[in-house]
Amino acid sequence: MRTVIKIIFLFLVTIKAVHAQILPNLGGQRVGTSAAQFLKIGVGSRSAALGQAYVALANDAEALYWNPAGISQFDKNEVIFANTQWFVDTQLEFAGIVYHLSQANSIGFSVTYLHTEEMKETTVLQPFGTGRYFNYSDALLSLTFARNMTERFSFGLSVKYMNETLAELTMQSFLFDLGTYYKTGWKSVRFGVAVSNFGRDMAPSGSFRYENLENEIVEVNSFQEFSPPTVFRIGVASELFENDQHKFISAVQLNHPNDNDENVNLGLEYWWKDVFSLRGGYVSGREEENFSLGFGVHLPLSVVDFRFDYAFSNFGRLGYVNRFTAHLQF
Repeated sequence: MRTVIKIIFLFLVTIKAVHAQILPNLGGQRVGTSAAQFLKIGVGSRSAALGQAYVALANDAEALYWNPAGISQFDKNEVIFANTQWFVDTQLEFAGIVYHLSQANSIGFSVTYLHTEEMKETTVLQPFGTGRYFNYSDALLSLTFARNMTERFSFGLSVKYMNETLAELTMQSFLFDLGTYYKTGWKSVRFGVAVSNFGRDMAPSGSFRYENLENEIVEVNSFQEFSPPTVFRIGVASELFENDQHKFISAVQLNHPNDNDENVNLGLEYWWKDVFSLRGGYVSGREEENFSLGFGVHLPLSVVDFRFDYAFSNFGRLGYVNRFTAHLQF
C-alpha cells in the first residue's frame, strides 16, 4: 500500500512539473472567447471530488453531463439530484433520470438551472438604485441516448436546448454532446472520449437602454456572436486494487477546451465494502482551481439504492465550492 501511495504522489508531482515548465500555454490566447459559461460548471459531487477526471469513470447518472455513452455502463435505472453552491450566492441545480430500454439501449433526460436572487439595478447616474430589479438565470434541457455496440464499446449522443436570460436580453441555442466508452479487456482499464457543447455561434437577442454622461438615451440591440464552450475530453481509468472489502480507483483525463489552454485532471477514489468512499482530485493548468476532496455513502435499501455524495473544491483566492448530490437507483 505504501508503494502505491508513493507512486501516485510522484506521478502527481511529475505531471505538475511537466505542465508548468515544459508544456507551453498554447491556448491561453483563447481565454474569454466563448459564451454560455455556465455550461462549464461541472455537475455531480463524485466527479467534482475526483478533480473532474470523469469521462472514463462515468458509470452513473452523472454521465449525463460528462459522457453520454456512460449511461449504458450500469444496470439499474437512476434518478439524480445535485446542488452546487457556486460563487456570489449563485446556485446551480441539476436533476436527471436514466432509464434502460434494454440491455443495449439507454435514454436519459436532465435539467440544469443556474440562478441568482433579484438584484437592484444601479447606474453611474443612480448609484443607489433606479427602483428596478433584475435577475440572471441559465437553463439547459438535455435528451440523451446511449447504445452498447459490443460488450466493450458503447457510444452516446445528447441533444441540448440552452436558454440564458440577463435582464431584457435572451440567448438561445441547440447544442450536442457526443461520447464513446471503451473497455480494453486488459484488467479493468477503460477509455472514455467525449465532445461537449458542440454547436453554432450564438448572440443575445433583445435590446436595452441606458443614459450616458451627456444625458442621452442610448439603445443597444446588436451584439457580437461567440461560440459555445466546446471541450474535447479523453481519459483513462482503472482499479488499482480490489478485493471484497477495499477498492482503489484512479483516473487521468486530458481536456482541450476551445476557450482556454489544455490541462490534465487526476482523480483517486477509495471504497470500503461498497458502502463508504473517500475521494480526492487535482486540476492542473488553472490559475485558481486546484484540488478537491469528497466522500460518498451508499445505502442499499429494500426498494431503492440510495447514495449521497459531497465534494469540496478549492478555488484559491475565489474561495471554495460545495456540492451535494443524491442518487436513487431502482
